[in-house]
Amino acid sequence: MKKILLTLSLFLTALSLSAQIIIDEVIWVVGDEAILLSEVEDQRMRAQYEGQTISGDPYCVIPEQMAVQKLFLHQAELDSITANESTVNHQVDLQLNYYISQIGSKEKMEEYFRKTSSEIREELQNTVRQQMIIQQMRQKLTANIKPTPAEIRRFYNSLPEDSLPTVAAQVEVQVISFEPRVPVEETERIKQTLRDFTERVNEGKADFAMLARLYSEDTESAKRGGELGFVGKGQLVPEFAEVAFNMTDPKRVSRVVQTEYGYHIIQLIEKRGERINCRHILLRPRVSSDDMQKSLQLLDSIRTLITDSEITFEQAVAQYSQDKETRMNAGLMTNQQTGASKFEYQDLPPEVARQLYNMQEGDISQPFTMMDQAKNKEVCCIVRLKSKAGVHKANLVDDYQVVRTMLEEKLANELLNEWIVKKQKDTYIYINPEFRGCDFEFPGWVK
Repeated sequence: MKKILLTLSLFLTALSLSAQIIIDEVIWVVGDEAILLSEVEDQRMRAQYEGQTISGDPYCVIPEQMAVQKLFLHQAELDSITANESTVNHQVDLQLNYYISQIGSKEKMEEYFRKTSSEIREELQNTVRQQMIIQQMRQKLTANIKPTPAEIRRFYNSLPEDSLPTVAAQVEVQVISFEPRVPVEETERIKQTLRDFTERVNEGKADFAMLARLYSEDTESAKRGGELGFVGKGQLVPEFAEVAFNMTDPKRVSRVVQTEYGYHIIQLIEKRGERINCRHILLRPRVSSDDMQKSLQLLDSIRTLITDSEITFEQAVAQYSQDKETRMNAGLMTNQQTGASKFEYQDLPPEVARQLYNMQEGDISQPFTMMDQAKNKEVCCIVRLKSKAGVHKANLVDDYQVVRTMLEEKLANELLNEWIVKKQKDTYIYINPEFRGCDFEFPGWVK
């Protein structure tokens, strides 16, 4: 995600630098794809504006990087790899909103980039889409890289002491989490509001997209009138997918659907084979301060049972926790970035990090509330600090996953470099004679 956002930031910054007219020409051809001098100049100006150092002649380095990307994109097309358009639109919306907030308004953004917002969106969509496709292609090529424990040990033992990375302080955390009880009256209020929306749309008295913009609590899709973009059944939670994929009439609105995120109504836009595009409106019941306080008191009682050794933390997780991501793993949180159980403090939810800062191994926090970012709901929690390691040089005992990742990255880079060399031989490549005298990273461009 960070790499994608950085790429987008550099891309949009460059749009503001294109005031001068460049006499264009084709300087490279890779397969059926041309690389223009103007594209190289745009990237060079981008790097200059951002203070990025290009190692070598930019008119050699930049087109070679672009050529490598085109090799990946060409193979992705052959392998029928595509980007999820809903994810593309989501990333573009985030970036456009960021720029509008930084510059001041949509009009000022258009003036700054000397393009209409539609043009900026379209160029951004192309950039994000290509980045996602390239990422998927690289992942497909390296999917079978799975070093054995013996290979990881040999790799670690081969590393000079001064090349071992310094690992930041890391913790393992167990959590008990549940949502405060929502009164029946509040749930009925939400359902009735959605039924009223449905009636107004079905009777032609209101537009679904406008209601979504005004009232839906899925803030990102609300900006698009509730539209999710084309998605497969597996990309939706089961309760939502079951209703959405059984809809046939775009003029009708679904019944109220309950999911872990709240309550929805759905309007079909279009079906294409195994994918659909639909709109939805999401509303979430509100939890009163009294109900929140009762939940915190219950957690405090659970904490007392644990500290008095009447039950273990793991038993309490199984009995009380509603967090499906951790309940079957004794409450142990998983780092979504690494797939491991260890976190650096900055990778934890901020509310959890604050609790852990002064805790020792085995300590259990006082009850607290935090936002479940996936569901955008406030939940009540207690956490236990299972393990804690300070700043240290990587070792196989504490940092097996770190060393494994280092080896996987090394093997992936070697495999991808070999693939690029092979692909150069199988692909038509033309380079303008003026741009052939470069010290390329992959010499096989010039045949």
